[in-house]
Amino acid sequence: MPKTLNPLQIVADRWQPSARFVERAALACVVMGVVIVVTGGAVRLTQSGLGCPTWPTCTEDSLTPTPEMGINGVIEFTNRMLTYVLCAIVGVAIVAARARAPRRRPLTRLGWAQFWLIASNGIIGGITVLTGLNPYIVALHFLAATALLTVAVVMWHRSAEGDDAPRDLVARPVRQLSWVLVVATTVLILVGTVVTGSGRHAGDASKNVHRIPLDWREVTQLHVDFVYIVVGLTIALWFVLRAVKAPAVPRRRTVELFAVLMFQGVIGYVQYFNDEPEVVVGAHMFGSCLVWIAVLRVFLSLRDRGEQPVVPAPADGHEAVPAQPAGASSR
Repeated sequence: MPKTLNPLQIVADRWQPSARFVERAALACVVMGVVIVVTGGAVRLTQSGLGCPTWPTCTEDSLTPTPEMGINGVIEFTNRMLTYVLCAIVGVAIVAARARAPRRRPLTRLGWAQFWLIASNGIIGGITVLTGLNPYIVALHFLAATALLTVAVVMWHRSAEGDDAPRDLVARPVRQLSWVLVVATTVLILVGTVVTGSGRHAGDASKNVHRIPLDWREVTQLHVDFVYIVVGLTIALWFVLRAVKAPAVPRRRTVELFAVLMFQGVIGYVQYFNDEPEVVVGAHMFGSCLVWIAVLRVFLSLRDRGEQPVVPAPADGHEAVPAQPAGASSR
């Protein structure tokens, strides 16, 4: 029986990417995940959510926006096209992870997980348009993008470490505190989507766009309360890490998280007291991505999976060399 040809295996037989290339490809997925969130926010803030009134085409008769649709149609359609750029970058990461020797299946699975999240979020985006920017579907659209960003960050981190069973670098209570920080930040993001769904930026100039029937100022106050909780947990985690003499990397990651939280807090207050100007709201969405990335990096830095696997010896019999960790010491 002839052997089935696997395109990824054919690539792996002809190309051996470096560890640094795989890590950079994974980092590119993280960057594009942030870009998708921010540009999606730009669609909303420019009232272009229904710039293309149908899906998957832009209009019933045209795949692309027509001149009569103006700038809003261009903005909405451009955001849709960025999905293909994201798919291409994730595709490169998948191929690089698959071609890397020795083969690391966890990295490949994380790459494919991103691909399927992109596909599902594309469908959710279409439902968002077809439902006239229903705020609950819009919130789901954002959360799916956040899930994509989460997997991208995990793949980026995993690309610089080994595949050993995870080993805690701190005592269990400290790890549990980091779990509480992740959960609190998750709730913070969820409440943020409710603030957006009940706020003044409906995503379209039409007065018919449904909003979540809540007082956005009261929801904003709840959002601020969770900001204080996350900041408090971050400070507590830093003191605990110092007390238990944790490695330098987790302590540095915690300081970075605190700095990002302060940056985001300043933007949030400017946004609130200036009636949510569009540019500041967009910066706040960018900041929310940075906060989530920083939280994940703190959490992931509290355990170790060893060094990357060694590259197999070449056919000429030279000694095998370890794969370059490419910045693993700074993770």
